[in-house]
Amino acid sequence: MSDSEDKPVANGLIALVAVAVVVGLLAGIAILIGTKVMGVGDSSASSDETAGGASLYLPDPSETERQDGPLVTLPEAESSEQGTDEKTGKAKPDKKKSEKPKDQITLSPGASQVTPGEELYLSGVYPTGEGAVLDIEIRLEGQSWREFPVDVSVSGATFTTYVITSQVGRIQWRVVDKERNLKSNAISVTYG
Repeated sequence: MSDSEDKPVANGLIALVAVAVVVGLLAGIAILIGTKVMGVGDSSASSDETAGGASLYLPDPSETERQDGPLVTLPEAESSEQGTDEKTGKAKPDKKKSEKPKDQITLSPGASQVTPGEELYLSGVYPTGEGAVLDIEIRLEGQSWREFPVDVSVSGATFTTYVITSQVGRIQWRVVDKERNLKSNAISVTYG
């Protein structure tokens, strides 16, 4: 027997190390070729870009005017009766618009018809109600208004929430600011 046959474990380890070195060299060469093909680390390409100047222009900050009022425009809930004055021929002023429009709460539904148990999104605008917590009220057909167990907060002069009910029929919704004794317009939604 020769010396190499006497030490099979040592021979196996030497072969394993030799294979690892060869695989490592091949992987290194493949990575080197891949980076050259992709242009990673190419100093000539980066020097051309820097010579051309900055690629991003960021202007100096400047003071902007703040817009008051809501950034969301909702459709009017009900059309107002506006006519012309017979004597002057000019349009009569809209009564609804002359009644402190900044104190009004406007409510809009996400849909006009939903199935019982489906979420109904309610959104609205309350220009002077920043931070107010509004109570949601419901009125079923032939019944009076009653409080619904959901509240909504006003932020940025707007509010959004959703309600779920298993009732069927024509149901009306509104929101109320009890602190200022203001009520929104009533919206009707058909369930079923």
